[in-house]
Amino acid sequence: MKRVQCPICDEAMPASPVEYPDFPFCSKRCRIIDLGRWLGEDYKVASREAPSEDRSSPSSETEE
Repeated sequence: MKRVQCPICDEAMPASPVEYPDFPFCSKRCRIIDLGRWLGEDYKVASREAPSEDRSSPSSETEE
């Protein structure tokens, strides 16, 4: 059987994933910590698009 560890606390989860209702986390606590990291933008999903310069520069409509 493949050894599985919680991605947050690295606790070994020796039983099958069916026995862990919060899989791939070992507990609800670790699941909530992971959610908090996503919401706090600690994790990011890579994008194939290059950042647009239009978003970083001020709008030309406000200039007179």
